Amino acid sequence: MILTASSFLQFLINQFEHTSWLEWIAVITGFICIYLAAKESIWNWPISLISVTAYGFLFYKEAMYGDMTLQMYFLFTGFYGWYFWLSKKAETQKPITLLNLRGWVISIISIALLSLFLGWFMSKYTNSTVPYTDGFCTSVSFVAQILLTRKILQNWLLWIFVNICYVPLFLYKHLNLSAILYFVLITIALKGYLDWRKKFREQIN
Repeated sequence: MILTASSFLQFLINQFEHTSWLEWIAVITGFICIYLAAKESIWNWPISLISVTAYGFLFYKEAMYGDMTLQMYFLFTGFYGWYFWLSKKAETQKPITLLNLRGWVISIISIALLSLFLGWFMSKYTNSTVPYTDGFCTSVSFVAQILLTRKILQNWLLWIFVNICYVPLFLYKHLNLSAILYFVLITIALKGYLDWRKKFREQIN
């Protein structure tokens, strides 16, 4: 048992030693911005800009072109979300809202169509080794980010789901530190959902 624990610890050390500085920056700032988002802190947006820029270069290096493109989208929505939250600051706080049935249907159809398109495009025109998996995770994240910028409660449910999907994808691509981050982010996203749900209930009472 001691030998096994020691071997596992050495394995983790070896993995961290081979983690690039770019991934360290992306992971650390990513962790901070998600934590701040769960706390409804406007500072999650400027921190996220650092994270998505680092991840953009990292995913390009790993031929994960769907997620690389997603970071460009995150960069745009980062500025938009920052502006949107800041513009509502004078109105106490931007209220949390719910996604209705029509919104769910639109979201699910959008994810399905975008996943198929991105998967097909990357399998045909790029050297991606995970075109459809990359496309699916990118599509779910795309929709979840839209819901987050509008402060819609169910954005956290999509983040929980897609973070679960990202863990094995990152392990497959040997992005072990990112896999650990996304495993932790599952818990943070769950807490974000519970906190936002509590505040939403306070709003309507």
